[in-house]
Amino acid sequence: MNRILRVIATGLLIPAAFAQAETLTLKTCLTAARQSNNTLKVAAYDQRIAAEGERIARSGYLPRVDLQGGYTAQFDPQSIDLGGGRTVATQDADYAFAGLGIYQTLYDFGRTDARSGHARAMREAAEFTYSGYEQDVFLQVVTSYFGILQAQKLMQSAEDEVVQMTDHLRVAQNLYEQGVVTRNDLLQAEVRLAGSQQYRLASANRLDNAWLQLNYLMDRKPDFRADLDESAGLPTPPATDSGELSLANRAEIKALEKAVEGSEFDIQESKGGYYPEVYAKAGMDYLQNSHVKEQTILGATVGLRINLFDGLATTGRYRQAVATRSKNEEALRQLKAIIELEYRTAVNDARVAFERIKVAETSIRQGEENLRINKDRYQAQVGTATDVIDAQTLLTQTRTDYYRSMFDYQIAFARVKKALGEL
Repeated sequence: MNRILRVIATGLLIPAAFAQAETLTLKTCLTAARQSNNTLKVAAYDQRIAAEGERIARSGYLPRVDLQGGYTAQFDPQSIDLGGGRTVATQDADYAFAGLGIYQTLYDFGRTDARSGHARAMREAAEFTYSGYEQDVFLQVVTSYFGILQAQKLMQSAEDEVVQMTDHLRVAQNLYEQGVVTRNDLLQAEVRLAGSQQYRLASANRLDNAWLQLNYLMDRKPDFRADLDESAGLPTPPATDSGELSLANRAEIKALEKAVEGSEFDIQESKGGYYPEVYAKAGMDYLQNSHVKEQTILGATVGLRINLFDGLATTGRYRQAVATRSKNEEALRQLKAIIELEYRTAVNDARVAFERIKVAETSIRQGEENLRINKDRYQAQVGTATDVIDAQTLLTQTRTDYYRSMFDYQIAFARVKKALGEL
C-alpha cells in the first residue's frame, strides 16, 4: 500500500515539475494583467472612444471645407418675358454645376470652447475610470497570487499529513498483527488517513482554482503553472491619515469630479445657444451657362447668425445640462427625483391620453353622423358640396386625433412601465 501511495503522489507531482519551469514575481503578474487582462482591454476602448470624442469637439476650431457638383437636365430652360410674346432664355436647358465652400466659425460665445472642454473632461474621466478598473484587477491579482502561495503551503501540509498518517497506519497494522492493539486502533488509523487524503484533495482543488483565477486575470491558458516568488510582499503603508488620502486619490472620485466638470461645460455650451454666431465663408461656385459671361463666381462672406425660435430646444438643452450636473453631484437623490418626475409625468400623460381616447371615440360617432346628415342634405338639394367636404375633413381629423391618442396612451403607458422598472 505504501508503494501505491508513493506512486500516486509521484504521478501528481511529475506534471507540476515539468510545468513549473518559469518563476513569476508579483510585479510580473501585475504587468501581465495590465497588458492582457480582458476587463482592462474592454475598458481601454472607453478611453479611445473618449479621445475621439475630444478630437470631434476640437474640430470646431478648424474650417469646414465642402465640395459638391452635379449635372441638371431640364425640359425647358428658365427664361424671362419681354412682353409681346417674346422670351429670352437666361440659362441652358442642361448644365453642370460645382461648388467649393470653406466655412469657419469666428466667434460663438464660447460654445466650441465649452464643447471641447466637456470632451476633454470626459476623456480624463475615462482615464480615471480605467485606472479604477485597473486597481480592481490589481487587487484581484494580489489576492490570487498570495492565495496560490497559501494554497501551496496548505497543500504541502496536507502531503505531510498523509505521509504521517500512512506511516501511523503501517505501525498500527504491524501492532495489530502482533496482537498488541485491538482492531479499533487499526480502524481509527484508516479513517484518519482517509480524512487526511480528503483534506489533501480539497487543498489541491483550492490551489488549482487559485491558479485558474490568476491565469484568467493574466489571460493565460488555464493549465499554465509556474513557481511563484515567495519573497514578494506589499510595501508598508505610510503613517498618515489613510481615510482622507484614500478618498482623495481614488480614481473613481476623480472620474466623478471630471464628470461634474464636464457637466459645467455642458451648461456653458447650452447657454451659448441663446447668443449669435459670427462666421466667415469663402467659396467658389461654378454654373455652366452660355448666356452669361461669368460662369465661375468667387466670393467671401462675413456673417452673423442667430436662432430666434427652435421650439424651446435650447431651453430644453440648458435644463438637461443642469439636471445632469445635479445628477453627478447628488447621484442617488437626483436619480430618485428624476424617476419620480418621469413616473408622475407619464401617469399624467397616460391619464390625459385615455381621456382623449374617450372624447375622440365620441367625436368619431358625431362626425360620422354629421357626414351622414350632410350627405342626405346634399342629396335632398338642401345642402352644398362644401358642407359634405367639410364634414368628411372633420371626420378624418377626428379619426386622426383618435389614433394619435391611442399612440400617446401606448407610449405613456410604456413610460410608466419604464419608470417602474417593469418595461
